[in-house]
Amino acid sequence: MDKLIERFLRYVSFETQSNSSVAHCPSTEGQRVLAEQLKNELIELELCDVELDENGYLMARLPSNVDHDVPAIGFIAHMDTAPDASGKDVKPQIVENYQGGDIALGVGDEVLSPIQYPDLNKLHGHNIITTDGTTLLGADNKAGVAEIITAIAYLKANPEIKHGDICIGFTPDEEIGRGANLFDVEKFGAKWAYTIDGGPVGELEYENFNASSADVICHGVNVHPGTAKNKMVNAMNIAAQFQLSMPAEETPECTEGYEGFYHLVAMEGGVAKTELHYILRDFDGESLERRKTFMQERVDELNSKLEKGRVELKITDSYRNMREMVEPHAHIIELAKEAMVECDVKPLIKPIRGGTDGARLSFMGLPCPNIFTGGYNFHGIHEFITVEGMEQAVKVIVKLAEKAASSNE
Repeated sequence: MDKLIERFLRYVSFETQSNSSVAHCPSTEGQRVLAEQLKNELIELELCDVELDENGYLMARLPSNVDHDVPAIGFIAHMDTAPDASGKDVKPQIVENYQGGDIALGVGDEVLSPIQYPDLNKLHGHNIITTDGTTLLGADNKAGVAEIITAIAYLKANPEIKHGDICIGFTPDEEIGRGANLFDVEKFGAKWAYTIDGGPVGELEYENFNASSADVICHGVNVHPGTAKNKMVNAMNIAAQFQLSMPAEETPECTEGYEGFYHLVAMEGGVAKTELHYILRDFDGESLERRKTFMQERVDELNSKLEKGRVELKITDSYRNMREMVEPHAHIIELAKEAMVECDVKPLIKPIRGGTDGARLSFMGLPCPNIFTGGYNFHGIHEFITVEGMEQAVKVIVKLAEKAASSNE
């Protein structure tokens, strides 16, 4: 455990934001730089089959130390951080033995407040790692990377803990939805795996949103404003009409739990053409289809009212709810729950209000639930993680490796 935080603080110093506008993989060079560093560390740990491929996927294996056949299991984390906030020059701070109240971030006026983030009220006495208020922290998912490597190092140092083959995978570009695109499941070699990419202690997730993206393209007519009467059609006004036709209560800021949403994530354009970019999310596949239909109906209605100009809709499916692929393998959920309980962690079964490499991998033949890292408020300057939560994640990984070796599956 003494190396856990050292590893984490070292990893967050690497700038690894992914970039959706770049087609190649990994989408940023910083991810490859971190992958090379991790490759060297895995080699130093004397793991087998350490390989970093041309697309930035890093895999390795800790060989079984039992003399009978047991299932190979895997642990997976992603190396990139989200594009939503800067991941450059991350300057973390450790608040020891937190006793409540606001936590000042850096030298400015930015604070981490229990009024805004009530979870802090449950963390008195914990050691909390925060940002300096100018960048994200990178616990999503460098905490997962550090926890996996620390657990593997612990297993290496304690051979009396029996385990089968442990497969390790670190992926690029998860934050832009491509983390599983080029993942070689057969080469990875695990019968099932766990992504270590969740939030607060105890989280265990095996269902996620069904996801689609929707582009609403509004076409106007641009004419010199001095002679525009009865000629100009402002595409931005058309776009505003469309957005106002969408249900205001079905947005991320108004939903929780199993509630789906429409989320306007970006808009761009001018008088002649304006584009609205949405993401659609729902846990139920049929409900997601209804959301697509609803948007098409709004487009059709708006087009029927327009004398000039027009609107078009383009929808792209992204990923599906992994529940249907994981539930037939209920023992891997039970194994994780048992491992948590044996580590004095209360399992918190909840849906992922987002996506995960595990969703795609589950449909690629590798059932892959998600386990906590101990972090909070991912993707922004108020991101933080507890030392204690990270330590508990390591213990759960070790216990899972041990329990899988006695599994009958």
